[in-house]
Amino acid sequence: MKMFQSLTTASVMLMALMMISFLLSKKSILDINKTSPFECGFSNFSSSRLYLSIHFFMIAVIFLMFDIEIAIMLPMFISNKLMNMNQWFNSSILITLIITYGLYHEWLNGVIEWSK
Repeated sequence: MKMFQSLTTASVMLMALMMISFLLSKKSILDINKTSPFECGFSNFSSSRLYLSIHFFMIAVIFLMFDIEIAIMLPMFISNKLMNMNQWFNSSILITLIITYGLYHEWLNGVIEWSK
């Protein structure tokens, strides 16, 4: 009986709070822009097939790759005490050379060039 009474009280309080919130809200039904979600500066009411520059996509992929490479490099500074110094130095140089070669390759292909 006590559980039913507390459940009923909680439900009544919840309904009262929802009703007060609905009555006091200043949301205008007439303005459709205020009721729609904001999506990265794009209008939701236009076509969903917007032109996207491939250059923006390539820069995003490059950023993601280098971000992952940095995440791989960060634990190397901690692991230098756990590994042999020669092994640590060789693996550090190898990873740095791979990253540098990737950057050089992207530079030669003109991916990094913003204006041509």
